[in-house]
Amino acid sequence: MTSRHAGPDDNHPGLIAGTAALIKNSIGLLLSRVELAAIEIGELRDNLARLLMIAALGTVILLFAVGSWTALIVVLAWEALGWKILFLVAMLYSAGAVALLAYARVIVARKVLALPATMAELRKDRDALL
Repeated sequence: MTSRHAGPDDNHPGLIAGTAALIKNSIGLLLSRVELAAIEIGELRDNLARLLMIAALGTVILLFAVGSWTALIVVLAWEALGWKILFLVAMLYSAGAVALLAYARVIVARKVLALPATMAELRKDRDALL
């Protein structure tokens, strides 16, 4: 005859084993989120470096072109308009600067550099834990 003991069942882990499994799973979850963030930050760094290089080269070329065209327009229009041509050119450049600043604000408002996948995963984790 076999007797049954009133001890814990082998199929159900105890408190310590359950806590250890919870800690192990939490560490695994944290590591996967850190890896995802590291991958996205690496991609972000590469894209940002590429964007900055293209922007710097484009800015230099654009400044040379703008300077050349401005000098040509001022020389050609000086006889007819005098100092007023300088005022018109300054107004044109000011309007262009305002337009570029407005465009930059739109880019920032779209949150292109906000790590969307990482933030979504962290929000899901927060919601699951709370």
